[in-house]
Amino acid sequence: MAQPPAVDIHAHFFPESFLRVIEEHGGPFGARVDRANPKGPAIAAGGITGPPLDATYWDLDRRVRAMDKAGVQIHALSLTTPMVHWARGDVARRAAEAVNDAMAEAHRAYSERFVGCATLPMHEPALAQAELERVATLKGIRAVYLGTNVNGRDLSAAEFAPVFARCEALGLPVLLHPISVVGAERLRPFYLGNLLGNPFDTAIAAAHLVFGGVLDRHPKLQVCLPHAGGALPYLVGRLRHGQRVRPEARDRARQPFERYLRRFAYDTISHSADALRYLIATVGADRVMLGSDFCFDMGYVRPRDIITKHARLGKADQARVLGGNALRLLRLS
Repeated sequence: MAQPPAVDIHAHFFPESFLRVIEEHGGPFGARVDRANPKGPAIAAGGITGPPLDATYWDLDRRVRAMDKAGVQIHALSLTTPMVHWARGDVARRAAEAVNDAMAEAHRAYSERFVGCATLPMHEPALAQAELERVATLKGIRAVYLGTNVNGRDLSAAEFAPVFARCEALGLPVLLHPISVVGAERLRPFYLGNLLGNPFDTAIAAAHLVFGGVLDRHPKLQVCLPHAGGALPYLVGRLRHGQRVRPEARDRARQPFERYLRRFAYDTISHSADALRYLIATVGADRVMLGSDFCFDMGYVRPRDIITKHARLGKADQARVLGGNALRLLRLS
């Protein structure tokens, strides 16, 4: 049996058209592109300047060469921080359209190498719903990419319910990524906003989807958690105990918390073979997919290695994690 192609479901993309929207329209919203760094432009929004962006984030030819070197056949492209939450109104719409149209163009240029995870202006739900309907018609869009919160609003908030309902109806999985993480002030030293803030914000988002009833109301909705599920898989016992003994959590979800773990999918970005083995033992090899965090320094340069060399998986499970599961989730098989 032939091995499936390796599919990276956590591969970031910053098209030049998105950078131009920020440069042309971001000023009134406190967003700009800093091009002074010789290592590449950096996006400044919300008082935070991101890392310099290498041209590989938008240059498709360079990106394909990097993918070939890493042994990855398909990237599921996704925007990340600051997404489009810094803008309002027509500018938020333009920013989202720029990203999503660039993803569709990447798929047209390299149909066997790229698919897109659409970004939505979730902070303006009516715009988000309109953009969701638009991207559903774009060839190559195979998922939706959301922050773990929306300008501090949790994903279980009522205004986001129509987006989840429509994603379920369209068969579009929802992939999450941390943004504006909890405890940001205390996490400023030591890069803890990423090292700790990201995995904990992922766990918070997942808990809101469970206790807030989103997964119960939408039984066919697929949700993927980044960074090997963040803190969630390792705190499931505590969450289940609280569900039993605390009135705030009791009867908020229809099932024991641990049964929801398999409602989520997960990427492999754990930076620990032991942690990845625990995740796979807990949720099953059919719920875990290759991810690289392309191409940030907190990701994997050789994302296949933790699967093929360190996780001690059999050949069938390796094939599932490397590509089989993602092909199914993204409806590419």
